[in-house]
Amino acid sequence: MSSASAPATARPPQAEAVQAAGALVWKMVDGKARVLLVHRTQHKDVSLPKGKVDPGETLPHTAVREIAEETGFAVVLGAPLGTVEYQLPNGRDKVVHYWSAEVDAGHAERHSYEANGEIRALEWVPLAKAAKHLTYEHDAEIVERFAAQLDAGLARTFALIVLRHGKAMPHERWDGPDHTRPLLHLGLEQSQSVAGGIAAYGPTVLVSSPAARCVATIAPTAAATALAVKHATSISQDAYASDGERVRRQVAKRLGRQQTTVLCSHGPVIPQILAAAAELAGVGVSAPLRRGAALSTGEFTVMHFARESEHPRLVAIETHAPAVAG
Repeated sequence: MSSASAPATARPPQAEAVQAAGALVWKMVDGKARVLLVHRTQHKDVSLPKGKVDPGETLPHTAVREIAEETGFAVVLGAPLGTVEYQLPNGRDKVVHYWSAEVDAGHAERHSYEANGEIRALEWVPLAKAAKHLTYEHDAEIVERFAAQLDAGLARTFALIVLRHGKAMPHERWDGPDHTRPLLHLGLEQSQSVAGGIAAYGPTVLVSSPAARCVATIAPTAAATALAVKHATSISQDAYASDGERVRRQVAKRLGRQQTTVLCSHGPVIPQILAAAAELAGVGVSAPLRRGAALSTGEFTVMHFARESEHPRLVAIETHAPAVAG
């Protein structure tokens, strides 16, 4: 005679992890790196500046906003330093995403800061001593990752940012030429959502396919950065060619100039852009590269390259989605 097993005890649903973002802010003084630490008023601890994601923000946007609010510095994000995870007192998990962010030493010297209810003091500490000053071990891990980047000559970077246009009017519902298809309302929301995140990397050049859906997608980024948009047929869908040679020339030009550049393009062209950048950097196919090439509408991939390198040297790849329901 078989006996029924006791029913399993139901567990309450796991609350979604709290997402936050911040940066290791650094400067060079007499050839040595110094790291900015914040002394928090309420928590009575010493940490790296960071904060929780606000509704509608992408993670890079959160990082620069939080740095500005906590320290007064308007930073440009460099390469990512990964994440740390820990549990909050209420039992929820928290995930903090970090980047490096260099500030000019002279500007930092002139920077004034007034204590407030959140941060009572800022402190610049030599990189070699920063880990010992931090309250939490997980913050020290970020310092160690940055130190490894700096030792490898990978701390100063520029970025190639590849943006796929937002959700557009479907082919079957549009009577005009394909390049005139407009964005749907969702596509406009996606474009607005990612603009702050893209601007966080401090682009100096914006390049778009001349297709209406790409031009409209990059428009909020142009407004956020006060930059003009250049049109390039080489990254348009109408000019798509399987050999990707025109795309490769466009990418080679951008990498050669070592300026952080946004390329707004189309689903079939984006894999060619990333493949060309990877080939020029001499790297093979990887999981982040495959993910970065398979962008959904409104998503963007950031490829970080070492600055002042004779040949393109890929440091990191990251991909972000708009913070709107699709």
